[in-house]
Amino acid sequence: MSGLRQTPLYATHRRLGARLVEFGGFDMPVQYASILKEHAAVRETVGLFDVSHMGQIEISGPGALEATENLISCRVESLEIGRVRYGMLCNQEGGVVDDVTLYRRAEDVFMLCVNASNIEKDHAWIREHVPTATRVDNQSEQTGLMALQGPNAAAVLESVMGSGPERLERFQFGEYEWCDRQVLISSTGYTGAPGFEIYLAGDDTPGFFDALLEAGKPHGLLPAGLGARDTLRLEAALPLYGHELDDTTSPLEAGLGSFVKRKRGGFIGAEAIEARAAEAPTRRLVGFEMVGRGIARSGYAILKQGDVIGEVTSGAPSPSLGKSIGLGYVSPIAGDPESEIEIEIRGKPVAARVVRTPFVTKVDQKASNETARP
Repeated sequence: MSGLRQTPLYATHRRLGARLVEFGGFDMPVQYASILKEHAAVRETVGLFDVSHMGQIEISGPGALEATENLISCRVESLEIGRVRYGMLCNQEGGVVDDVTLYRRAEDVFMLCVNASNIEKDHAWIREHVPTATRVDNQSEQTGLMALQGPNAAAVLESVMGSGPERLERFQFGEYEWCDRQVLISSTGYTGAPGFEIYLAGDDTPGFFDALLEAGKPHGLLPAGLGARDTLRLEAALPLYGHELDDTTSPLEAGLGSFVKRKRGGFIGAEAIEARAAEAPTRRLVGFEMVGRGIARSGYAILKQGDVIGEVTSGAPSPSLGKSIGLGYVSPIAGDPESEIEIEIRGKPVAARVVRTPFVTKVDQKASNETARP
């Protein structure tokens, strides 16, 4: 017994021949046949991910709006029913407890989608900081979640669901029926490509996954694992909790100031974030590309003329760009684009360059997709 948790799609992954690895306490598919092919499918056609390891926590009932406003860094009151917003749970020191997506399902019903490794921590944190009359329901165990991502995602979804969900605007969601089952679909994602995230009961998830696989055959759909998900999110310069974010990191250091209600405040950690913002910054998150040969991995030292100025948080070869890229925290004076830096790889400095992020833009993706068409 490995002791790892399994998602509702575990048997499906075994049937499809996925290579399984531990991630966030779950036995998850890292790839099926090839990370490169799965990455390319999301950029050029469509890929389907199992992300059921993510958690869902609902806050509802009396005081739910005020409690959620107090918990999360983004504005909640102005969030319309049927809309999604990205934000962060912060601690009193201004560090990030978790980064989440917030769904408003009714006037006083909110759902947070949280990171797998933080489910229990977030649940306890939320329960500690809401009034006793407000309900907090951890629905993670009974919920399945898939991500359908790529330029052909809307066509595949329409084949399964009929017309409607494929027309959702970015960061909008709707609740639908599929074979008399309840399905929540949002136009969101974590790959930098267009697409959807699909929530439904765990028992219904394998059937829906197979329906998408079948409908996606004419559209080039491939099941995709966490390996491709990581290279895609890195190209989009999207933060990963435990790498770019943690309990000690300020959202402002991570370049996420646009998801913090700076002027309004009124959430846990707001005063600490403002106090840290008033001080001279000690570090900032930057993107870089390797100039010399080598792959920057998390934890490697970032150097400037031999002196350590920071640390790599994420790094990998970029399938779309054909070069190695990465993210890391450095001292502010060394973080301007085109600054020359080095990454210490196996004890030796290797040349790199600070660049603007995201590494892959929508224009890059469009050009790639047009090139891929017959």
